[in-house]
Amino acid sequence: MTQQESSAFYLLDERIQRFIWAEGWESLRYAQEKAIPLIVRADRDVIVAAATASGKTEAAFLPALTHLLQSSPPGLIAYISPLKALINDQFGRLSQLCEQLEIPVWPWHGDVSAATKTRFLAKRHGVLLITPESLEALLCNRGTSIAAVFGSLTFFVVDELHAFIGSERGKQLQSLMHRVERAIGRSVPRIGLSATLGDMSLAAEFLRPGAGSGVALVESKEFSAELKVLVKGYEEPLVVRQRDDDEAPEPVTPAQIAAHLFKSLRGSNNLIFPNSRREVERYTHLLNGLCQEQQVPNEFWPHHGSLSKEIRSETEAALKQRERPATAICTNTLELGIDIGAVKSVAQIGPPPSVASLRQRLGRSGRRKGEPAVLRGYCVENAQGGRLSLADELRLDTVQMTAMISLLREGWFEPPVANGAHLSTLVQQILSFIAQNGGATIGELYHLLCGPASPFIGVSKGELVELVRHLGKKELLMQDPSGLLLHGRIGEKMVNHYSFYAAFATDEEFRIIAGSKTLGTLPVSQALTIGQRILFAGRTWRVEEIDEEQKSIFVTRAGGGTPPLFSGGVGRTHTRVRQRMRQLLESTEVPAYLDAAAARFLDESRATYARRGLAESYLVDQGSELVLLTWLGDAANEALACLLQSRGVASTAGGPGIEVPKHHESAHEIAAVLLEIGASATPSLEYLLADAKNLQREKWDWSLPDSLLRNTYASLRLDIDEALTWARGLSPG
Repeated sequence: MTQQESSAFYLLDERIQRFIWAEGWESLRYAQEKAIPLIVRADRDVIVAAATASGKTEAAFLPALTHLLQSSPPGLIAYISPLKALINDQFGRLSQLCEQLEIPVWPWHGDVSAATKTRFLAKRHGVLLITPESLEALLCNRGTSIAAVFGSLTFFVVDELHAFIGSERGKQLQSLMHRVERAIGRSVPRIGLSATLGDMSLAAEFLRPGAGSGVALVESKEFSAELKVLVKGYEEPLVVRQRDDDEAPEPVTPAQIAAHLFKSLRGSNNLIFPNSRREVERYTHLLNGLCQEQQVPNEFWPHHGSLSKEIRSETEAALKQRERPATAICTNTLELGIDIGAVKSVAQIGPPPSVASLRQRLGRSGRRKGEPAVLRGYCVENAQGGRLSLADELRLDTVQMTAMISLLREGWFEPPVANGAHLSTLVQQILSFIAQNGGATIGELYHLLCGPASPFIGVSKGELVELVRHLGKKELLMQDPSGLLLHGRIGEKMVNHYSFYAAFATDEEFRIIAGSKTLGTLPVSQALTIGQRILFAGRTWRVEEIDEEQKSIFVTRAGGGTPPLFSGGVGRTHTRVRQRMRQLLESTEVPAYLDAAAARFLDESRATYARRGLAESYLVDQGSELVLLTWLGDAANEALACLLQSRGVASTAGGPGIEVPKHHESAHEIAAVLLEIGASATPSLEYLLADAKNLQREKWDWSLPDSLLRNTYASLRLDIDEALTWARGLSPG
């Protein structure tokens, strides 16, 4: 559609039309065409979901700026981004247009000068580019003047909406927007921008809690590039080690994968995702070494959250410039919309954290018309022989990656986890609101944070009272004689520290300690119980003690048996992925994108599946352990493990099932317990999580009473209904 044929184009201010002509745009994109009429009147909430580089930002800002130009007095657009780097990108993109429109653009984050912030507070109109953390600080520090600061607010624009849904920052963002609206006494249209949304209705409910049905939805399939996929399989050889050798040998396959990456990617821009910071460092080292060995300029750059801002900026700059090719080895830090330009291909080492994550990563490739998106997958399996785990026998990494790619090609990806209580963030918002207003009554807190259309609507008055009393015991709050809630001794210190404004906890790993020796650290993503086994440094350990305050797990060597399924993982796997894995194992079709080694892995996994009769049986005898193969997602498997533990059966969720060490229970007895679970009513969380440790996941979880901690953990991590449905579907025979 040309500009002449576009009705949306003529809804824009004439100065913006002239800018579009001057930029040489031939036409508006689909998302822009549909979004402009919805946004320009500033009378509704809108979500624009479209692929990377399909003009989402312009779809929001062109009509929003038009509305500002037609308003008197001048209005304010608050653009909220999850990353400072995105704010810097948008500042560069918007400044050229807004300068011509005489609309000021104000970046506001930790690296922006106080002078710029002071100028904004004096003018209070234009475009404010801000992170949730900086908005939190603004509310805390500007107190009752917030109504004046945001008096002309016309739009909230939330970029990378999917990155907020289901997270502490998302709940914080909901609360901050709600608090601003309460301060100015009116509702402000919210515009959500995203490339990846598994369920538009859930996203709408997130954007406007309690009124999601009123959110207008624009979903663009424009420029869906052809997808080219190659998955290569690599086999890690068996290594015989001495009994007293505590260190696992260095794997040999990363060097082989690095050699293939070096050969395939040199001379073009690419992204490599190895799933962890440690692996980013490993592959960067290997690829830099190959550049030195071949005496060629380095083309490979690291990017992850633990690196300094300067190093990350160097990598981003290397990708943006076009004089020399550059490839980034990265974690999910480059999934979001930082402007690094198009890349030729994306390499994924091991299964990605989710199908949605893989889709987001692939959005960087195939962005130019006529160019395909290219995915190179690398699967590593252990050589057959010796005492292998069921995961190794079934070649589960290869099966999972194949399942995820097949779902991606069908256009499916995980819906957002939008039902989490995030009571940790409620604690932060209570402290923040008290800072903003110099105190609050419990009635004010309930009305603001837990009442209708509020971000914590599921919290009852009784639960809020229980929480506030507990915060008093923790010295986070105190109450004056009039009943006004104020910061307590510890609360005052924490609110006045710069780290307060972030709703999320920094990544913490547990130290693994055997005797007097620290073996290393491990991120632990599920509840732990004494007696369960974990895999670390290539060996199997039994958990003897858990010190949550010191973030330490004390272990002893577990004798005999195969390695456990649980080994940390890189993401939370959805049931749909596990069900697709099972379908693949029961099929005979071999996807054309698997190379010979990966196809052999799939054949071997199917042979094991058939030989063990896993289509008919869910109980697998592994000698000293039983594995319950449920083929459920992690949330349901962890719930089922908790149900078993509550009945005295030691259980650990991992991969597509649950591991039960054999003590006195036979397979028949375990099956009987599962039938009992299926026949019983849903247990209380107090009963279900009575012996569970390591429930503290979010920043303020340490301050929650036990009942609310169990509530928030279960809402985020467990799918009890799905677990019970599986148990109720078992046959007594």
